[in-house]
Amino acid sequence: MIQHLTNTASKQKLLIIEDEGEMCLLINLLLDGKEMEIEHVQTISDAVEYFQQQPPAIVLLDNRLPDGFGLDFISYIREKYPATKIIMISGMDAAARDVALANGADLFLEKPFNRTTLYNAIEQLLD
Repeated sequence: MIQHLTNTASKQKLLIIEDEGEMCLLINLLLDGKEMEIEHVQTISDAVEYFQQQPPAIVLLDNRLPDGFGLDFISYIREKYPATKIIMISGMDAAARDVALANGADLFLEKPFNRTTLYNAIEQLLD
């Protein structure tokens, strides 16, 4: 199920792949005021479907998802949608940083992160 959180065609698209609703709401609140179209899916299979419709500029990708690991999904994104920037987000898996970056993630944010950290990460990738 794809949830449209903001809908303006002229904005850069950011896809949140995260199964925890509270975390998605928090990220959406942190990005409030940022000129982006933010959408959310909860599973890797929903993310694949979303990508086939409209590849986003940036993905915020959690590691532990109901149907697999974000770490494994990075290589799929890199292979099929090389222009999409990937920010891996993880709380319990700090050791996943090296693997995420080795697999092709552009950045890694450890939960919890704040608005400034998230803004800076997005700005860095969009420049």
